[in-house]
Amino acid sequence: MMITLIINFLSLLTVMGLGHPSAENSTISVSEVFRKEFLVGAALNGRDVMGKDPKVRATLSRHFSSISPENLLKWQSVHPRPEQYNFSLADEYVALGADLNAFVLGHTLVWHNQTPGWVFRDEANEPIEAATLNQRMKEHILTVVGRYSGKIHGWDVVNEAFTDQGEYRSSPWFNSLGKEFIATAFETAHQADPAAELYYNDYNLWKPAKIDAALRMASELQEQGIRIDGIGMQGHYGLESPSLAEIEASIQKIADQGLKVMITELDIDVLPNPTNRRGADIDDNFQYEDQFNPYKNGLPEDLRIKLAQRYADLFELFGKHQEVVTRVTLWGIRDQDSWLNNWPIRGRTAYPLLFEEDYSLKKEIEQMLETLSRGL
Repeated sequence: MMITLIINFLSLLTVMGLGHPSAENSTISVSEVFRKEFLVGAALNGRDVMGKDPKVRATLSRHFSSISPENLLKWQSVHPRPEQYNFSLADEYVALGADLNAFVLGHTLVWHNQTPGWVFRDEANEPIEAATLNQRMKEHILTVVGRYSGKIHGWDVVNEAFTDQGEYRSSPWFNSLGKEFIATAFETAHQADPAAELYYNDYNLWKPAKIDAALRMASELQEQGIRIDGIGMQGHYGLESPSLAEIEASIQKIADQGLKVMITELDIDVLPNPTNRRGADIDDNFQYEDQFNPYKNGLPEDLRIKLAQRYADLFELFGKHQEVVTRVTLWGIRDQDSWLNNWPIRGRTAYPLLFEEDYSLKKEIEQMLETLSRGL
């Protein structure tokens, strides 16, 4: 593989102390390197959106062509109480996207996590009837999507509705409304903004049972004439797992069904965990132990090189399928802001992304991108 040869060459330069342009002199742009292949996005937190650090705006403008809200548009953030909507941060996020001339994503409308308990219960804390829950979901979607009609270009309509075994997740949505909640959510989102792209988003979609289940669901929507434009494959990967072949097989399955592919929430976990589990089930948590936080003082050079190699291989794979892979979104900008510092074990030091604390590209990542930009 050509990129493997490139990284090996760059590793030699690193050992020799050569080949790394300073941050001040570098003109590399992540989004520009892949401009002809796919959009490059970043997930933003509240501090990013409020613009308290001018380096954030400069980094977004230079390196990213798309933005996603990490938590700003989830139900608990914008609709914390039955009669209360809070759009202040979401409005700032959408305005930032417009200023950047970026593709703006909405994440996420219907999910079993980060949804307030009142959504599923009445004032006596008893489960509400299915019809009431269905109406609450529709009203939420119509309000949120309708507010940003024409301003948010694509929505993760439903998030993580399947288990890794390909079964419908036993969530409050499914347990009350059955699988029809998915069709209703997509139908309502399209009603609220007919121009917006609509996606299903999930982790571990490289697992055959899970991607097959998601595509059966998408096929059912298509047969009903309900719009679904693409599948978001969350990229919470490790240095070696899943394999490129496993990821590619799912990309091809999605393409074969005539849907777009979005690589969402991309990050690379270099830290060990008690079960070596990959994915993004936020309910999986473990007690802190020093053995699972081995790089408190920095990532060793050999692992920095492996991280760059992993990204290089993934970018090459996504570029290979550029006819269907339309967007690749990193789940954060800097390592310091990554959710992996607190999942599946709180208080660790993670190194999953492209940028250092000062918003400069990691030198190994920058070297790889510089080489790719020259077409070597």
